[in-house]
Amino acid sequence: MNEHSSRSHAIFIITIESSERGPEGRNRIRVGKLNLVDLAGSERQSKTGATGDRFKEATKINLSLSALGNVISALVDGKSSHIPYRDSKLTRLLQDSLGGNSRTVMVANIGPASYNYDETLTTLRYASRAKMIKNIPRINEDPKDTLLRQYQEEIMKLKSYLESKRERSGHRERKKRTDYDSDDSGATSDPEIMYEAERDAIMGNSQLLEEEKRRLLAEVEAKVIELRRQKDEQVAIQDKIKTIEEKLIGGNENAIIQKTSEQQQALERKREELMERQ
Repeated sequence: MNEHSSRSHAIFIITIESSERGPEGRNRIRVGKLNLVDLAGSERQSKTGATGDRFKEATKINLSLSALGNVISALVDGKSSHIPYRDSKLTRLLQDSLGGNSRTVMVANIGPASYNYDETLTTLRYASRAKMIKNIPRINEDPKDTLLRQYQEEIMKLKSYLESKRERSGHRERKKRTDYDSDDSGATSDPEIMYEAERDAIMGNSQLLEEEKRRLLAEVEAKVIELRRQKDEQVAIQDKIKTIEEKLIGGNENAIIQKTSEQQQALERKREELMERQ
């Protein structure tokens, strides 16, 4: 055993706060935390020959590592309703890193010597169980900010979808216009009126057989129906965008406040339930 080594765990926590102005003009505070943890290795008194204070330190190290192992086992099991984070200071400090709101990387140090066979095997088993823990990182936001962000994202998606529909519709209409006389400067750009003109042209063409006329008229009618459907869809999307924008600028602020209040109350109830379980 290295006599100059500190026989303890080392935890270095870096907390960073940043402020940025959101689209609604308010400052948002974003907090990030980095945990750098060096876990002490398990101590075997028969190998280290530790006595006195060293032996007490080794005992505490083994107890905390055992508590950490219990937490890992409970998280991997998935059936445990109680995760024993409070069994040691170590597991309480690492609560976010183990199954919480974070991204975690664990590095296991092992020795190739046969003398360390038992410790190496234990460490590998430890790391294998820890690898099975599933963390679910998410953005830490105020519930009201979360709701506003969701509204903004939905508006962007709807506008993008509406624009793509307009582009596809415009491409079809430009292609359709090539079938008309380019010298007809008085022709309307309204597709529906153009389809009506096409219908009249078909009916007035005496060279077409009746069966051919019926087929062409059916195609024109289908185009008109599709055009009306697209227009109705665009109007519905525009109405939805307008409704969401009214909520964002405060037109329906009471509804937002009420919803965020309900979310906060639900979060408080969940916290109380977790505290009671622990």
